[in-house]
Amino acid sequence: MTAVFSHGRLRLYLLKLLDDGPKHGYELIRLLEDRFLGLYAPSAGTIYPRLQRLEAEGLVSHTAAGGRKTYEITDAGRAELRQRAGELTALETDIAASVADLSSLAGEIRSEVRGSVRDLKRELSEATRQTRRARWEAPPPPPRPTSTTGPQAELFDELDQRLTAFTAEVGRLMRARQFSDTQLRTAIRLLDGALDGLRRLLR
Repeated sequence: MTAVFSHGRLRLYLLKLLDDGPKHGYELIRLLEDRFLGLYAPSAGTIYPRLQRLEAEGLVSHTAAGGRKTYEITDAGRAELRQRAGELTALETDIAASVADLSSLAGEIRSEVRGSVRDLKRELSEATRQTRRARWEAPPPPPRPTSTTGPQAELFDELDQRLTAFTAEVGRLMRARQFSDTQLRTAIRLLDGALDGLRRLLR
């Protein structure tokens, strides 16, 4: 529990909330959560035992309906609130300061998380771009022998065009859908086989 409510101060704040009107336990939990802007909320195991002690001391009473207890401050509870008005004012000041600290801390954490996520997204995006570029961009065509002329030059041109079209088509197929590991391994083996065949042919 937050240190703001140490030394019996939570029971004092519960009396203050009940002084505004009858409430059941979960209403008190929600009111405390709202007071702390959602950054802190006491558990039922924290609230209900204190309500029971307040009732045992005659400071609150309860009525039951539909399986739910609704608590109401008694005259003795209001008398304690009047006697401890100075403590209640100090408690409200401490709560306001605590909320400000928690809000500042939450803002810092959110900023750090957003920054980390942005950095991670940027790194992943760059890695993806580099991977796609390495896989799918067609390599520059090999330099044509300077002595190539006539029909052989036309064959070199056709080979260049086929290589460019082949690379583009493989890239298009790979981008079009998701593939299984087996399909990808088979495609790699096919490409390796084709490359080996060309190496043997062109040596």
